[in-house]
Amino acid sequence: MVATEAITINVPIGMSRYLVAADPESELQRNALLLYPYIYNQTISHGRAAEILGVSKSDLITIYDKLGYSYYDLIQDDLEEDITVGLTAVCSNNV
Repeated sequence: MVATEAITINVPIGMSRYLVAADPESELQRNALLLYPYIYNQTISHGRAAEILGVSKSDLITIYDKLGYSYYDLIQDDLEEDITVGLTAVCSNNV
Protein backbone atom coordinates (compact mmCIF):
# COMPACT_ATOMS: atom_id res chain seq x y z
CA MET A 1 0.00 0.00 0.00
CA VAL A 2 1.37 3.36 -1.03
CA ALA A 3 1.27 6.26 1.42
CA THR A 4 -1.30 8.88 0.48
CA GLU A 5 -2.08 12.48 1.30
CA ALA A 6 -5.20 14.55 0.86
CA ILE A 7 -5.21 17.60 -1.40
CA THR A 8 -7.82 20.06 -2.56
CA ILE A 9 -8.30 20.82 -6.26
CA ASN A 10 -10.76 23.05 -8.05
CA VAL A 11 -12.93 21.25 -10.60
CA PRO A 12 -16.00 22.29 -12.57
CA ILE A 13 -19.35 21.95 -10.80
CA GLY A 14 -20.71 18.48 -11.33
CA MET A 15 -17.31 16.84 -11.76
CA SER A 16 -16.53 16.08 -8.12
CA ARG A 17 -18.94 13.14 -7.91
CA TYR A 18 -16.91 11.36 -10.59
CA LEU A 19 -13.63 11.83 -8.74
CA VAL A 20 -14.67 9.85 -5.66
CA ALA A 21 -13.15 6.41 -6.15
CA ALA A 22 -15.45 3.54 -5.30
CA ASP A 23 -12.66 0.97 -5.10
CA PRO A 24 -8.84 0.76 -5.09
CA GLU A 25 -8.68 -0.05 -8.82
CA SER A 26 -10.69 3.06 -9.71
CA GLU A 27 -8.53 5.16 -7.42
CA LEU A 28 -5.35 3.85 -9.05
CA GLN A 29 -6.76 4.50 -12.51
CA ARG A 30 -7.79 8.06 -11.55
CA ASN A 31 -4.38 8.81 -10.06
CA ALA A 32 -2.61 7.33 -13.08
CA LEU A 33 -4.65 9.61 -15.32
CA LEU A 34 -3.69 12.61 -13.19
CA LEU A 35 -0.01 11.77 -13.77
CA TYR A 36 -0.29 11.05 -17.50
CA PRO A 37 0.17 14.65 -18.76
CA TYR A 38 3.49 14.78 -16.89
CA ILE A 39 4.60 11.58 -18.56
CA TYR A 40 3.45 12.83 -21.93
CA ASN A 41 5.41 16.08 -21.65
CA GLN A 42 8.38 14.13 -20.23
CA THR A 43 8.40 15.83 -16.84
CA ILE A 44 8.45 12.34 -15.29
CA SER A 45 9.00 8.87 -16.71
CA HIS A 46 6.65 5.92 -16.67
CA GLY A 47 8.96 4.37 -14.09
CA ARG A 48 8.76 7.37 -11.76
CA ALA A 49 4.97 7.55 -12.12
CA ALA A 50 4.79 3.84 -11.27
CA GLU A 51 6.91 4.46 -8.15
CA ILE A 52 4.62 7.29 -7.07
CA LEU A 53 1.57 5.07 -7.57
CA GLY A 54 3.15 2.07 -5.87
CA VAL A 55 2.87 -0.26 -8.87
CA SER A 56 5.32 -1.79 -11.31
CA LYS A 57 6.11 0.02 -14.54
CA SER A 58 4.59 -2.82 -16.55
CA ASP A 59 1.36 -2.61 -14.51
CA LEU A 60 1.19 1.13 -15.15
CA ILE A 61 1.78 0.63 -18.87
CA THR A 62 -1.05 -1.92 -18.87
CA ILE A 63 -3.38 0.56 -17.13
CA TYR A 64 -2.63 3.23 -19.74
CA ASP A 65 -2.94 0.73 -22.58
CA LYS A 66 -6.40 -0.33 -21.39
CA LEU A 67 -7.38 3.35 -21.34
CA GLY A 68 -6.09 3.90 -24.87
CA TYR A 69 -2.79 5.58 -24.00
CA SER A 70 -0.26 3.29 -25.56
CA TYR A 71 3.28 3.31 -24.20
CA TYR A 72 4.51 2.08 -27.55
CA ASP A 73 2.92 5.02 -29.39
CA LEU A 74 5.00 7.39 -27.26
CA ILE A 75 8.13 5.40 -28.07
CA GLN A 76 7.19 5.42 -31.77
CA ASP A 77 6.77 9.21 -31.74
CA ASP A 78 10.19 9.64 -30.10
CA LEU A 79 11.77 7.22 -32.57
CA GLU A 80 10.31 9.04 -35.56
CA GLU A 81 11.54 12.37 -34.20
CA ASP A 82 15.03 10.93 -33.56
CA ILE A 83 15.17 9.54 -37.11
CA THR A 84 14.11 12.90 -38.57
CA VAL A 85 16.73 14.77 -36.54
CA GLY A 86 19.39 12.21 -37.48
CA LEU A 87 18.57 12.34 -41.18
CA THR A 88 18.59 16.13 -41.12
CA ALA A 89 22.05 16.11 -39.51
CA VAL A 90 23.40 13.58 -42.01
CA CYS A 91 21.97 15.46 -44.97
CA SER A 92 23.34 18.80 -43.77
CA ASN A 93 26.82 17.27 -43.34
CA ASN A 94 26.76 15.94 -46.92
CA VAL A 95 26.06 19.37 -48.42
